Amino acid sequence: MRDPASFIAPAYLNVGESLVRELSKLMSVPGMVSLAGGYPGPELFDRDGVREAADAALRDMPVACLQYGPTDGLPGVREAVSKLLAARGTRCSPDDVLMTGGSQQGFDLLVRTLLAPGDAAIVERPTYTGPLRVLKVAGVRTLTVGVDAHGLDVDELETLLRDAATPRPKLLYVVPTFANPSGATMPRARRLKLLALAVEHGFVIVEDDPYGQLRFDGEHEPHVAGLVDEVPGSKPWVVHLGSFSKVIAPGLRLGYTVAPPDIRRPLVLAKQLDDISSPGFTQATVQRYLAAGRLDAHLPTILGAYRERAGAMRDAIATHLADRVDFNIPQGGMFMWGRLRDGTSTRALLPHAIEEKVTFVPGDIYYADRADAATMRLSFSTPSPEQVREGVARLGRAIARLHA
Repeated sequence: MRDPASFIAPAYLNVGESLVRELSKLMSVPGMVSLAGGYPGPELFDRDGVREAADAALRDMPVACLQYGPTDGLPGVREAVSKLLAARGTRCSPDDVLMTGGSQQGFDLLVRTLLAPGDAAIVERPTYTGPLRVLKVAGVRTLTVGVDAHGLDVDELETLLRDAATPRPKLLYVVPTFANPSGATMPRARRLKLLALAVEHGFVIVEDDPYGQLRFDGEHEPHVAGLVDEVPGSKPWVVHLGSFSKVIAPGLRLGYTVAPPDIRRPLVLAKQLDDISSPGFTQATVQRYLAAGRLDAHLPTILGAYRERAGAMRDAIATHLADRVDFNIPQGGMFMWGRLRDGTSTRALLPHAIEEKVTFVPGDIYYADRADAATMRLSFSTPSPEQVREGVARLGRAIARLHA
């Protein structure tokens, strides 16, 4: 007799659960301090602004909110995205924009339309787990390039691409600003070299930018997509992904993909098969929110909070972990990336941390290959400064217990 469970496609049998999601369940444990999830601080949501925008959307755009809509997105919100990007120095037409269910749907659509099983793609080492799982399910051969304090190592990338034994990649996925998990940001020179390599070797750069607006120190770097005019021939090779999850609210599930026409067309077809269109109510709400100037007005509140929390984490690390863990100190985003100096596995550390009522994410989940088991990711976005300080102190005690 056949078992329905035996019908599951092989690609989905070994994807595994998201460790970050599993750790997030521990946030409900009394007294637990979570340094694991990359969630926005819930008290930082602009609830009044979103409510007013939603009311305005239903009042002024009831049919757009409640009816089926265009697959590529409402014209008004696509125009708002193009203006938002223009303010950051990245020029695009509303016709270049495709609205998606967060930036991860944009990446999933790209993989489905650009890559076939057995094709090669390149990711950072380490990188965000979502794309790793998408590539695995798609049967794509995933190659990796290392990351240092300044993001993707473009010299290592160049060496890899010039190696005759390397499969010719179709796509490179990169988070160039405040990367998840490393927190690193690529300087302008590396971005320009990345564009030049894409032209020379013929691969699509997928630039994911969920954290770029969360800079609380230093000067903004241009988007990779904003530098295409400086590298002749590079514009057709760049796709830009963005999201409102980290700056308005993840519950809206709204992101966007900016792509050249030849890539955007099949993406729209794939999205028609996926969900027909992103929710009109969400799109209209974001459109009204942006038009009212609420994002520009509220961002300083978010950045001020994250600056304080990151500072608390930096100082607590110096007090409790300085002799045991090496950490990066980013100028924005949500994450700090560290490594136990003695090379001990952070998987072995995690149970001790949970006993001390603090969670973090072991770093090995962020690698497609050559995983460094001694790494870890800490997030400062959700806990208060006091909780950050206490959580890092507890982590220090957990490390001491591990080595007792």
